[in-house]
Amino acid sequence: MKENVLLVKTFQFAKLIIRFHPRLIEIKQFEVASQLIRAGTSIGANSREAQRAESGKDFRHKLKIA
Repeated sequence: MKENVLLVKTFQFAKLIIRFHPRLIEIKQFEVASQLIRAGTSIGANSREAQRAESGKDFRHKLKIA
């Protein structure tokens, strides 16, 4: 099966965000850290959801959300 570049890149991005999160906590940027972890990891989740779209139009709509 062919590798899905979008899913690989969004997963790598989420891992980078998760590794960066403790640094923000160290410098007491709690609000930014919290928002960043939610936003940075949701891209991958929304991209995965788009892969299971029911139509091309549905796929584009879900990918725009991501």
